[in-house]
Amino acid sequence: MNIFWHGQSCFEITTSPTKSNQVKIVIDPFSEGIGLRVPKLEADILCITHSYSDHNNLKAVSGSSFLIQDPGEYEIKGVFIQGIPSWHDQKEGKERGENIIYTLEAEDLRLCHLGDLDQKELTSEQLEKIGEIDILMIPIGGVFTISAKEALKIMSQIEPKITIPMHYQIPKLKIKLEGLDKFLKTLGLKSIEPLPKLSIKKKDFSEEEAKIIVLKP
Repeated sequence: MNIFWHGQSCFEITTSPTKSNQVKIVIDPFSEGIGLRVPKLEADILCITHSYSDHNNLKAVSGSSFLIQDPGEYEIKGVFIQGIPSWHDQKEGKERGENIIYTLEAEDLRLCHLGDLDQKELTSEQLEKIGEIDILMIPIGGVFTISAKEALKIMSQIEPKITIPMHYQIPKLKIKLEGLDKFLKTLGLKSIEPLPKLSIKKKDFSEEEAKIIVLKP
C-alpha cells in the first residue's frame, strides 16, 4: 500500500486487495482557491468528508470513481469502507455541520481518516465503529478543526500504530492554520524528516511504540 498526502486533508492511496487488482482511492480533493495546486488525480473510489471547498473538488479527480459522501458501509473492488457521522465546527458549543470519519480496510490494514473533525473527543459509539486502527490521518491545525492538544486526546482514544498529521499550515496555503511544529512540541518531539510517501505492508508493523509519520505535500 502506498499513501500520498497532497495538502489539507487530501490523500491518495493505492492498494492491491489481490495480486491482480490495484485500487486507487482519493480522499478530500481541494479547490485551488485555497492557494495549493491540485495534482493530477485519478481514482476508483472517491471519499468526501464534508461539503467545504477545501475538501470536495470532485472535478479534480478523473476516472469512473465510485463516490462516497454519506455515512454507511461500502465494499468496492475488495476495499471495505465505513463512513461514520461526526461533527465539524463546534465553536461556541454549536454544532454547525456534519463531518464523515472514514475507515478503510485493504491488504489486512485498517486506516482511519478523520476529515475536518472538530470534537473534543470521540463518543463511545464512534470509537466502537472505528475499532482497531493501523494508520490514522488526523487534523492538527485548529481554527476549523481540532488543535494539536485535542488531536493528542483523540490519538489516545484510538491508539493507532502510525499517525499521519494533516490539515495544518504549509507554504502557499491561504487558510491560516496552526503549524506542524506545535503538534510535534505537544508530543515532545523537535522535528521529523518528511517522507514523499508511505509505502507499507502488514508485515512492516511491530509491537514497538506508536510512530508519527510526516508526509511531504
